[in-house]
Amino acid sequence: MEQLVMKQAQPWDRPFWKPVRRKEGVFSFLVLIHALTILGLILFPLPSLKVLGMTLLFIAFGGLGTTVCYHRMLAHKTLKTNRFIEQILIFWAVFNGAGHPASWVAYHRLHHSNTDTPDDISSPKQGGFWWAHLRWLYQTAPADKQRWAPELNRGIYKIWGWAETPVILLSLCIGLVLGFGWMGFFWMGAIRLVYTLHMQCFVNSITHLDDVVDGDSSKNVWWLGPFQLTAWGENWHKNHHSHAGSARLGLRWWQPDIGWYFIWTLEAVGLVHSVKRPRAS
Repeated sequence: MEQLVMKQAQPWDRPFWKPVRRKEGVFSFLVLIHALTILGLILFPLPSLKVLGMTLLFIAFGGLGTTVCYHRMLAHKTLKTNRFIEQILIFWAVFNGAGHPASWVAYHRLHHSNTDTPDDISSPKQGGFWWAHLRWLYQTAPADKQRWAPELNRGIYKIWGWAETPVILLSLCIGLVLGFGWMGFFWMGAIRLVYTLHMQCFVNSITHLDDVVDGDSSKNVWWLGPFQLTAWGENWHKNHHSHAGSARLGLRWWQPDIGWYFIWTLEAVGLVHSVKRPRAS
């Protein structure tokens, strides 16, 4: 009986449609962008080249903001840059739908500290594929930002907590704002946000479907990379868990890592410094 009560208390045992308290907005947003995506694909199944080009450009900027700034720089402190470049990258990460920096980093550090245990907020080993892929976003309590990302819970970073909603509204409506009409509204807004959402979520789900070894189920998934565009490199997830202190995720010459090429370029021109590389194994 006690084991049954404990099992029922797990967050992944909730009905999939029921968000936890304070995550109702996240759930509503996910439903909205998926509904708009379906409608957009019905009305405009093929975008014009201009709309497609702008959509891919925004995906590219957003991917760099998430993988370089949120993941490698803020969460793992594997590189440093000046405040101007950092804030630009944060804007594109928020525009990409990744949330504000304190929240993203807090969730990620919590994940690394409890990988594949019941306390891991996004482990498929605990809650299954869909839990790790999407459900945890609206069915777990917000991560404790003061505990997991205290340096991002003050100063200029707090502004992004307030700015997140208007930036997301701009992101959703950017096609209309730039004068690309309803085709632009759907493709540059909801369709792009749904695409980038699932490309990020795949890192939590399919790259953690390997057998657990030493308490870690992470694995490299080579075919995922091209679909991630500028976030190509996040698919080398086993590499990342093995070398979490490295700014480089593609550790072999045949493992493309767009984020690393971007970092290397900025370092070469003096805009990035203190770059941490993988230790020789």
